[in-house]
Amino acid sequence: MRAEEKMKKAAIIGGGTVGGGWAARFLLNGWDVDLYDPDPEALRKLNDGMVSARQALPQLTTAPLPQEGRIRHVSSLAEAAHGASYIQESLPERLEMKQALYKELQAVCAPDIPIGSSTSGFRPSELGAGALNPEQIIVAHPYVPAYLLPVVELVGSPDAGAFIAKAEAVFRAVGMKPVVINQEIDAHIGDRLLEAVWREALWLIKDDITTTEQLDDIITHGFGLRWAQMGLFETYRIGGGEAGMRHFISQFAPALKWPWSRLTDVPELDDGLIDKIAAQSDAHSGALGIRELEAVRDGNLVSFLQGLKARNWGAGQVLNEWEKDLFALHAETREQRLTSACAQAPLRGFSCHVQPDWLDYNGHMTEFRYLQVASLATDYLLELVGLDETYLASGHSFYTVETHLRHLAEAQLGEVIEVSTQVILAEGKKLHLFHELAVADEAGPRRVATAEHMIVHVDTAQGRAVPLTGALADNLARLSASHEHLPLPEDGGRAIKSK
Repeated sequence: MRAEEKMKKAAIIGGGTVGGGWAARFLLNGWDVDLYDPDPEALRKLNDGMVSARQALPQLTTAPLPQEGRIRHVSSLAEAAHGASYIQESLPERLEMKQALYKELQAVCAPDIPIGSSTSGFRPSELGAGALNPEQIIVAHPYVPAYLLPVVELVGSPDAGAFIAKAEAVFRAVGMKPVVINQEIDAHIGDRLLEAVWREALWLIKDDITTTEQLDDIITHGFGLRWAQMGLFETYRIGGGEAGMRHFISQFAPALKWPWSRLTDVPELDDGLIDKIAAQSDAHSGALGIRELEAVRDGNLVSFLQGLKARNWGAGQVLNEWEKDLFALHAETREQRLTSACAQAPLRGFSCHVQPDWLDYNGHMTEFRYLQVASLATDYLLELVGLDETYLASGHSFYTVETHLRHLAEAQLGEVIEVSTQVILAEGKKLHLFHELAVADEAGPRRVATAEHMIVHVDTAQGRAVPLTGALADNLARLSASHEHLPLPEDGGRAIKSK
């Protein structure tokens, strides 16, 4: 998504768990959303879910997110579709209901925008049967929660190429990984795999071989971890050793003919089996409410995705690409942001959420995370004045030579830390910064830490400090000049003194 693009609008049809996740993904990426749902409580339920999304999604990136879009609960499909660049339908899995909706929707929406369906099982040809423009209706199947999990399965009819291409661009712009499936098939790809595992799991429980908790433990502590970062075939390729996939198949192919599984047979979900599964599930995780489980799930996903992001692997690579786009969005408006920054003094704009893995054994943000936040605020300032990949490629950068950190109060999980930064000195090779970290409370900002940084500009090839030059030097001089009237921070220049 580029800065010159006008903020877009998504129409979300159906505001349940899936539709609400879609709405959160678009809203937090700066899109406006019109929600159409006859449930008078739909907007309230969606806003309840937004609490989790607002806490989780920003933790995936250090880039500033766009200003959150606005959400409206509208009373008609025509109002929802008016001006929409994309439409996502998330109604219950009832084909006749979906088909009736599409007929009404196509009469009022633009004919050149995709209508995506979150359907888990129906094919596009089934969805579009009897529609005015069948190829406009495509499958865009997400995984819950759509605001965190990036993959979306795209399936279209043979003539839907233009709509699939537009949908791909939309999803990449909001940080997702669209996977275009070559041809129609019931339940697409992911749900067919999940159904196979689900079917076998039901038999294992019915036959008293295992419990719901043991099954989940095997997945979460075993192959689930492998699949999350390499998938099925890449994992098995490694299993084949140096000889690779061919050797793995030749070694384990005979087992496919052994009667290990019951994938073609379905246990009857009678009251007895349902009661057994429900009782085991309640014993396993019933102590936590749904919102509590959602918070645990989101925190775990954020931590795992952050690990993949640090290694630029799998879903982490998608996050890095999304983050690069977010920074590019702001880089294209650098002059405006710099002008605004010079007018406000001290510099404000960088903020971040306290993340689950930032907590110490006391449940508070641990010491080194305060330094991390201050360092990210320094990076925010440097990016603002022009430190980007092009500048780094020229052989110049900044190195930190001294830091002083003071801890003033505790920061808690989920709180938003906002940083204000004062330029004390920007001269020659040196840049002296003072950061104040604060959490917004009802009574006003609560200072939690201050950090003082001395950094120097270096020639990385020569390994020595050199004076600033060029546009970055000019931009930094402008920012520094706007701070000259500020008094020196009361906490600045302090050091630890023994009595």
